[in-house]
Amino acid sequence: MVFNFLTAGESHGKGLTSIIEGMVAGLPLAEADIDRDLARRQGGYGRGGRMKIEHDHAEILSGVRHGQTIGSPISLFIRNRDWENWQEDMSVAPVNSPVTRVTRLRPGHADMAGTLKYGFNDVRPVLERASARETAARVAAGSVARKFLDQFGIAIHSHVIAIGGRHLREAGSIDWEKVEASPVRCTDPEAEKEMKAIIDRARGNGDTVGGVFEVVADGVPPGLGSHVHWDRKLSTRLVQAIGSINAVKGIETGAGFAMADLRGSQAHDIIVSSPDGLGLRHTSNRAGGVEGGMSNGEPIIVRAAVKPIATLTKPLPSVDLETGRPAEAHVERSDICVVPAAGVVGEAMVAIVLADAVLEKFGGDSLREVLQNYHEYLKSIEARWTK
Repeated sequence: MVFNFLTAGESHGKGLTSIIEGMVAGLPLAEADIDRDLARRQGGYGRGGRMKIEHDHAEILSGVRHGQTIGSPISLFIRNRDWENWQEDMSVAPVNSPVTRVTRLRPGHADMAGTLKYGFNDVRPVLERASARETAARVAAGSVARKFLDQFGIAIHSHVIAIGGRHLREAGSIDWEKVEASPVRCTDPEAEKEMKAIIDRARGNGDTVGGVFEVVADGVPPGLGSHVHWDRKLSTRLVQAIGSINAVKGIETGAGFAMADLRGSQAHDIIVSSPDGLGLRHTSNRAGGVEGGMSNGEPIIVRAAVKPIATLTKPLPSVDLETGRPAEAHVERSDICVVPAAGVVGEAMVAIVLADAVLEKFGGDSLREVLQNYHEYLKSIEARWTK
């Protein structure tokens, strides 16, 4: 990878850290650029009490001078305000007083596998890092990637297409301003109303609901990624990135699973000359902007199925790790529905993949150099059709 990031921190620790390497020098970057996406991640109908406590802010600790990146690693810190209530339970140093252990395993979480893997007699060390709180650090890193992609005219958005089994009606172009204004990030007013009602019913029943979000990246040039090795394919990288998000259980690019029911004559996107005669385009986009592991110039479309959150206020039957006896699962503060927020995390992960692919393709140590290489590449494509 050329553009890479690492996150550290626990859900109720002092805070979260993102360390980004590979970003070029000369990119304008301010903390407000990052905070904007952090606030979007905290929103969405069905979010829990934690979001009322936290007001996420990313402090830039390194890699930026006088408002521009300098080519060195960028470190970001997001303070956990809830740390004030957890200083003893999450103390780095040993404590003298006894700390309450979590031993009742939660189905659907990392609890069982994590405690068995590491030999813990307490679920707390596992659930703290396995928590989706970690995705705030990803969104921070993704905001830096997004700021970089803005320089190339690449825009990334997400919207919700289903919650609790209620899907939006098929629509043409998406009004992204309406998406941002919707509490469930959905452009269909009728679907939005029913989605909110589904979330309310789940809350009343002590239950949770999942759904599907879609990420769309516009303005992506053809040729990002590669067909020559499995791990260099853009499709591979996108699926891995989206699949790493907490609660995501299924991913598709473009028409995805629906293409399995079609004939080849129906599935593939026909290639034609663009109206200006200076290039190629497709008459449809069932491939989702990726063919043969490379971007093809059409919008990149990735969808993800998000399972219902595993922590229920009416807990499922489980087992106590300490006694081995049946017990109700532990209840940790949680959300009812995270699909709208998960879409924002999806945007971040797609931005990270595309920023890496852009740097891989066009290279350079400064933003100016990468932009120069990018424009020369576009000129070379245009030149093929003007001879």
